[in-house]
Amino acid sequence: MDTHNSYDVIVIGTGAGGGTIAHRLAPSGKRVLILERGGYLRRERDNWDSTAVFVKAKYRAPEFWLDRHGDEFPPEVNYYVGGNTKFYGAALFRLRPQDFGALRHHDGLSPAWPLGYDDLEPYYTQAEHLYLVHGRHGEDPFEGPSSAQYAHPPVEHEPRIEQLSHDLEKQGLHPFHLPIGVDLTQDEYGRATHGSACIRCDRVDGFPCLVRGKSDAQVICVEPALTHPNVEMVTNARVTRLETDPTGRSVTTVVAALPGGEQARFSADLVVVACGAVNSAALLLASANDRHPRGLANSSDVVGRYYMRHNNLALMAISKEPNDTRFQKTLALHDWYLGADDFEFPLGGIQMLGKSDAEQIHGQAPRWAGAVSPDMPFEVLAHHAVDFWLCGEDLPQPDNRVTLESDGQIRLTLDESNNVAGLKHLRHKLQHMLGRLGMHEHKLLSRSIYLHKGMPIGATAHQAGTVRFGTDPASSALDLNCRAHDLDNLYVVDTSFFPSIGAVNPSLTAMANALRVGDHLLERLGRPTARAGVRPG
Repeated sequence: MDTHNSYDVIVIGTGAGGGTIAHRLAPSGKRVLILERGGYLRRERDNWDSTAVFVKAKYRAPEFWLDRHGDEFPPEVNYYVGGNTKFYGAALFRLRPQDFGALRHHDGLSPAWPLGYDDLEPYYTQAEHLYLVHGRHGEDPFEGPSSAQYAHPPVEHEPRIEQLSHDLEKQGLHPFHLPIGVDLTQDEYGRATHGSACIRCDRVDGFPCLVRGKSDAQVICVEPALTHPNVEMVTNARVTRLETDPTGRSVTTVVAALPGGEQARFSADLVVVACGAVNSAALLLASANDRHPRGLANSSDVVGRYYMRHNNLALMAISKEPNDTRFQKTLALHDWYLGADDFEFPLGGIQMLGKSDAEQIHGQAPRWAGAVSPDMPFEVLAHHAVDFWLCGEDLPQPDNRVTLESDGQIRLTLDESNNVAGLKHLRHKLQHMLGRLGMHEHKLLSRSIYLHKGMPIGATAHQAGTVRFGTDPASSALDLNCRAHDLDNLYVVDTSFFPSIGAVNPSLTAMANALRVGDHLLERLGRPTARAGVRPG
């Protein structure tokens, strides 16, 4: 490998941001180099083994970060082609239009974005089509307007979830089919057809997909991009530093550590960072030089600050009826997203989780709040469990931040009590509602049981906000095109750019924004852009 090659664009990272923008740039004919810290995830039986994935954490990166007290913890990060999308649940929601404006919460203000929902809407549509999102616009009366329907129909509910949906409607609520990225073709009964990649199994949430049925960035974007002769990728290349010219206005060299201790140096006209909110901030901080003593793009001192990760809660309700559902992640509820009759502030969203099994429940038992009856085996719990994911908004705070120790180790300082009142209220609303739906009084239980677990600091799946964009260089690191205010050729396109995080999974917004910024880069490179609303080839 000639490590002195020069490219038109270097993309660092292959997840929701990096993989998507690489896909957008690939047909341009410009020389694009993709650098990925990890390799391809091995396809093996353990991909779908609960003990391997959840208990032994076989695929988690073997590294430790520090919390604010200096104690080590293992972050839930994965370094593979496709990034964390290899393990995400593929729930691909749009932010609400209100999320782009200032929103008053119980503990403070969620700031407005420097662009609006309408600016991103055409790219939401393109991202939904690209990532094969199955859903139906219009079912959720609280969603924003859409310029086109999903290209694929919703994933049909299985009988137990269909009954839950009807029961919720009878209570005056508005459940809707969860928008999910899967390569699924259904027959008239909702079953996977013979030619469908997705087989409607119970391994969609948190597992890598062994049959390539989940819309992860590797399958959807990186591999198609690499079919173009102008696109190259180097795997197992951990970028350690970005070097600038003497003026400090341009990145000239991307320095990467390769296996065996070899160092490689690459150059490009444009450099796109998409390492994830924590690692992108860490890379910019590690690239400090005389012109940028606090790190690249950091004259405002915001790089690493305003870290957000959602206030999440998993809740497992025990139904008096068995729950034989396999593909459970088909329903969501946003009636209380912006508030409730008994709580004036936003609560957040509710969606189904992938179906729990006995190994997952047993492996995470210490994290579940509430007592498990000793006469109820984990297998029985799993058979009667209906699993929910509650998502509330985390507010951006300057002291929630990423910093580096002298040896380069990441320290993540986080106030875990930030704006949790809405999430607690959402849990009580859900429990009260489920209590009226018969999700208790199982014959093996002496009382109702709702097991719930909060997410500790290591739950970094929804990380965002550490390299925020804005119009004022004094309070933001990036401009509206996600280019660094301080440098002419440096862009950041993962969830780092978020000024607020809303209360839905951030992946689709990262994908849509990567398409938007990709069009900007194509214009800068002198190539035509994809027409808004049309799926790029």
